[in-house]
Amino acid sequence: MINQTIKKAIKENSDEMIRIRRKLHSEPELSWEEFQTSQFVYDYLTELGIKAHKMEPTGVVAELQGGKDGKTVALRADMDALSVEELNTDLAYKSKKLGKMHACGHDVHTAMLLTAAKALVSVKEEIPGNIRFVFQPAEEVATGAKAMVDQGAVKGVDNVFGIHIWSQSETGKIACSPGPAFASADIFKVHFKGQGGHGAMPQDCVDAAIIASSFVMNVQSVVSRTVDPQQSAVVTIGKMVVGTRFNIIAENADIEGTVRCFDPATRDHIEKQLKIYADHTAAIYGGTAEVEYIRGTQAVINGAESAQLVQDVAIEAFGENSLYVEKPTMGGEDFSFYLDEVPGSFALVGSGNPQKDTQWAHHHGKFNVDEDSMVIGAELYAQYAWSFLTN
Repeated sequence: MINQTIKKAIKENSDEMIRIRRKLHSEPELSWEEFQTSQFVYDYLTELGIKAHKMEPTGVVAELQGGKDGKTVALRADMDALSVEELNTDLAYKSKKLGKMHACGHDVHTAMLLTAAKALVSVKEEIPGNIRFVFQPAEEVATGAKAMVDQGAVKGVDNVFGIHIWSQSETGKIACSPGPAFASADIFKVHFKGQGGHGAMPQDCVDAAIIASSFVMNVQSVVSRTVDPQQSAVVTIGKMVVGTRFNIIAENADIEGTVRCFDPATRDHIEKQLKIYADHTAAIYGGTAEVEYIRGTQAVINGAESAQLVQDVAIEAFGENSLYVEKPTMGGEDFSFYLDEVPGSFALVGSGNPQKDTQWAHHHGKFNVDEDSMVIGAELYAQYAWSFLTN
């Protein structure tokens, strides 16, 4: 199953891979702004002799055609950075752009997949099928994967595989279990309208602050009292804006929050209940409510066969101790849009190492990765593709 030529090529190109990652880390680009990154990726793949084309407005798709007929497998890496100020001020490759950094490891994903592509070129004539490389923009705003799918990124693909570097687990550990991995991630916005007035005359008003506060306090019972306890779900209020002045009773209140779950029926149920709770809460106090529910990413559900293949590859390439079981996370990941189209799976590769100060949470200003994990991630990409096509 494991191709030793691929393993050797990954190791030989590990220093270059780290240089690429550090270049990308120092030049972060936000979602839908990955123009320089896309150009770099396009140029690198073209120099390898892999036919590539740019997507609109950013993103790159390329395909390596093997020397024999067979299926097509897609490998995906995301490229965008975050609006986060880097706190690792002593890094030689720290972000050069104020208020922007690769705080989630997408620079690592891109470098790993480019190195995997280079290794796969070395066995091109032996490959029975095709390998498609998908370099995706805008994962952080959960719109990039859908745009890539709409432009045909996985059209004609038989299987798709992705990786996320994971600072919450030990460097070198790999997780890919069948079933739920990441939750669906939705946004809801509620606008409450009352009747404003003087703070000294509440009897003449309908206080939107009271309506909104009551909703925030009671909406958690949507999960605790209307959702099956065996179906995990989270409703979080992250923002509330109410009123204009200390002595004026608020006429308007705006709330924003997120819903996370794994089950589509639970997702539908929570959406309906949020509207019911908002309308009834507003009515109790004499106000009105408008609810906007925005569906974001789907839940990432790993296919059983694909997840098993990842585990088999990991054991043969890195040993049985490389595997661990990661509980499903309520975090969102738009890789789900690829899985809506074709079978596949999404793996986590550990990069947490307190001795190198890389144990910080994703999206934190001190986030960084143990670069020793990159050889593992790059090889997992390449060996998965090889194993899928040759078995």
